[in-house]
Amino acid sequence: MEFLRTPDERFHNLPGFAYPPHYATVDDTEGGTLRMHYVDEGPREAPVVLMLHGEPSWSFLYRKVMGPVLAAGHRVVAPDLVGFGRSDKPTRRADYTYQRHVDWVRSLLQQLRLRDITLLCQDWGGLIGLRLVGEHPDWFARVVAANTMLPTGDHDPGKAFLAWQNFSQTTPVFDVGKIVKGGCATPMSPEVMAAYDAPFPDERYKEGARQFPLLVPVRPDDPAAAPNRKAWETLRQFDKPFLTAFSDKDPITGAAAPVLRKLIPGCKDQPHVTIENGGHFLQEDQGERLGEVVVGFVGR
Repeated sequence: MEFLRTPDERFHNLPGFAYPPHYATVDDTEGGTLRMHYVDEGPREAPVVLMLHGEPSWSFLYRKVMGPVLAAGHRVVAPDLVGFGRSDKPTRRADYTYQRHVDWVRSLLQQLRLRDITLLCQDWGGLIGLRLVGEHPDWFARVVAANTMLPTGDHDPGKAFLAWQNFSQTTPVFDVGKIVKGGCATPMSPEVMAAYDAPFPDERYKEGARQFPLLVPVRPDDPAAAPNRKAWETLRQFDKPFLTAFSDKDPITGAAAPVLRKLIPGCKDQPHVTIENGGHFLQEDQGERLGEVVVGFVGR
């Protein structure tokens, strides 16, 4: 599998994000390997919070969330999905599949031997993370779902998502920093926008970001539909603590929170929260608040 690797100098002097890089090697399923980056901070023996980002962001998105979680004495592991951040970026659109993304994150968790995980997931972080909870429920102690869902293609994804999907395939330039800014409810500085652009020196590096919207199951016969339905069989029995912490200004995922609370037993009697003044990227808008929610949830 051919890939590009973003030069390290692109990641120097990022605002509020001075964490040293860590790397794991994952199987590209074609006889080669890919390098996957992750942040790993806090005591190794401490309870671990796994923070999974989505489209088209990277672990930088969680920098404000990490502060309260680390201050509470927890360990934070925040990977960059393949195609994003400091992870390698395959150059062919067809190299990116839903199943491969699940397998790559699964491999990382196995290599790090993570157990009793608190999962914090947003956007594609949920499409991957909730699938893994469904397939390996014994690995996870609890879940915090923020602006995400595990779709099966059996329901209308909504006009907002379909508009985003169309835009992602037709825009001549996939302006990552501008896209993230557009999904926020609060102002964003030029320095932060540049940090979201950092992984992508030019359009060749963005094949994963371009492909992700097409991988969301929107039809019952989608390749990921059956595996996601299988994962839902487990999620419908998942009685470990499960918290929804959605924001109040996300037109794409807002309707998912009550569905999760209705279908997943672990949601019962949990202190579900709606985080105010947060857009789709609530980690950027209200990261410290989200971090405090996670700390309080783990502390229960």
